[in-house]
Amino acid sequence: MNGWYARPGARDWTCSPVRHGVREFHAALPGYAPTALTELPALAEELGVGRVLVKDESTRLGLPAFKALGASWAIHQILSRRPDAEPVRLVTATDGNHGRAVARMARLFGQRAHVFTAEGVHPAAVAAIAAEGAQVTQVDGTYDEAVHRAATAAEEPGAVLVQDTAWPGYEETPSWIVEGYSTLFAEIDEQLGRPDLMVVPAGVGSLAQAAVTHYRSGAAQATALLAVEPDTAACVLASLIRGEPVTVETGETIMAGLNCGTPSSLAWPYLRDGLDAAVAVTDDDSARAVRDLTGLGVLAGPCGGAALAGARSVLTGEHASHLGTGPRSTVVLLSTEGAEANPS
Repeated sequence: MNGWYARPGARDWTCSPVRHGVREFHAALPGYAPTALTELPALAEELGVGRVLVKDESTRLGLPAFKALGASWAIHQILSRRPDAEPVRLVTATDGNHGRAVARMARLFGQRAHVFTAEGVHPAAVAAIAAEGAQVTQVDGTYDEAVHRAATAAEEPGAVLVQDTAWPGYEETPSWIVEGYSTLFAEIDEQLGRPDLMVVPAGVGSLAQAAVTHYRSGAAQATALLAVEPDTAACVLASLIRGEPVTVETGETIMAGLNCGTPSSLAWPYLRDGLDAAVAVTDDDSARAVRDLTGLGVLAGPCGGAALAGARSVLTGEHASHLGTGPRSTVVLLSTEGAEANPS
């Protein structure tokens, strides 16, 4: 076990649900269709559970990652609140997928985008962002440093920051991004119902916040939630262990989209109170998971493979009992990106 945290009372905690209208908005976008939920019996046998299904986000709104859900809804909210029809420059920082999503949605809505990419983002991912028509600035530094550069650039006239992490004084737009992610979980409800365990890769924690919001806001609180991070950038795990948000020094990882050093301030209360557990995994763990998923027909990138790596670490180890899974349990793994999103 590379790093572990558990909160026994997480399923007793409740929060308010996401407002109505998000799913309907996405359904009206060009190319929308629910992404696949693929059952993999071989993994269920390996993990000692009844069913394992993978939510495959490799074809989300024409992009190879889930991020388009948050970017589209947030940009829609931003544009709907502007008093005139003047064009706006949408600015963001990224370690890969969010930047491309902002660039694509800016083009869809007739706006410009400026994306700051952190060190370690694969050249193919940088090229894909530029191919969407965005101005790209490559930052010789971490994701946190890229966010700082983007926030400064967004202070210029005619610019708006569209960032998928929050800090004190900047929480409204990140809250819209988290709302956008709710469509993913609404689809799973329709495709499957509520699983016994949901495994969610975590960077700054916004997707995990969306999972907590979805599964802790209804009458039935049976779903356990496990967050998975790279062991070189486990800011959520470190914060949970410490009991307060902390910044960790990040290193290199093939899980580039999770290479974040500071949890979102907006996500933190949800992660602290609503997650059942968090675990850190190695690049080798993720790479093995990617190979195995590929062999089973799911073309996941390293961040997508993190979910399987985390499930293996916990469910086949000494901490399996903390999540309450057994031979009849249903487990959903969120494969947040396809192989195209983050070449390794």
